[in-house]
Amino acid sequence: MRKPKITVIGGGTGIPVILNSLRSEDADITAVVTVADDGGSSGELRSAMQLTPPGDLRNVLVAMSDMPKFYEKIFQYRFAEGDGDFSGHPLGNLIIAGISEMQGSTYNAMQILTKFFHITGKIYPSSEQALTLHAVFKDGHEVVGESHIADYKGMIDHVFVTNTYNDDTPKASRRVVDAIMNSDMIVLGPGSLFTSILPNLVIPEIKQALLETKAEVAYVCNIMTQRGETEHFTDADHVEVLNRHLGRDVIDTVLVNIEKVPEEYMETNDFDEYLVQVDHDFKGLMKQAKRVISSNFLRLEKGGAFHHGDLVVEELMDLVGKRL
Repeated sequence: MRKPKITVIGGGTGIPVILNSLRSEDADITAVVTVADDGGSSGELRSAMQLTPPGDLRNVLVAMSDMPKFYEKIFQYRFAEGDGDFSGHPLGNLIIAGISEMQGSTYNAMQILTKFFHITGKIYPSSEQALTLHAVFKDGHEVVGESHIADYKGMIDHVFVTNTYNDDTPKASRRVVDAIMNSDMIVLGPGSLFTSILPNLVIPEIKQALLETKAEVAYVCNIMTQRGETEHFTDADHVEVLNRHLGRDVIDTVLVNIEKVPEEYMETNDFDEYLVQVDHDFKGLMKQAKRVISSNFLRLEKGGAFHHGDLVVEELMDLVGKRL
């Protein structure tokens, strides 16, 4: 049996969990990573150098690498407050930025770094240019910039992206469309719905590829609602937003955690963007997706509720194995 081709699309801290567990499987893995982050270190570097933001790409590199823990600590080291211009910057972001400048693009930098860190899979920024995320709320108000979206009190209706430094229509990075079209499975998430997953899907070429691909499209639904994005959302609401942005029901399979999150792991100060556990609406899910896989996907760590990568990947590999 040949290796299944699996493409994971997203950003933030969600998809590295899945990618890290997929790395142990006999699969051909591609990661497509959002480039709309405009906050923190990534925002400062993209503004100063007009490059695609490196933060999400850095986390994916670490997740897909077998680098020793000490090397990982070096790559992820964040300069302390008071370190002048370096303050708050992870060393890995500076390395990616430097190689991007040297090679002329972040895309080229990632191809070098995947070899440097002995990564067997492929990592592509979703676009080779930095993108600006726009959120249009139900009341018609528009917020520009990912880092500002959660500050506006209202419900998001839809999002779209524009090129940050020119007026061209956003385009997918080279090979991204081919990866989607040639995959056996596309995995969306887990991750922030409006700011980590959708900024990739609303790039016209990626949207069209998802509409045309024969691959199984699986969505790993978030465990917790997110402040300023998905307050009061059910799991079916998450899927409805994805399908609506794509123009029709594209999601084939939804993976849903049904394990109860203990009260002490909700609304904590350490993870204040997360609110309460996502409510279940299985009737709503079945109207929009072909199948729902509900199980215990929960991992409790450092006061927060996360996906257990190995448990999610076990279901994904079983699912894709049936297609081969």
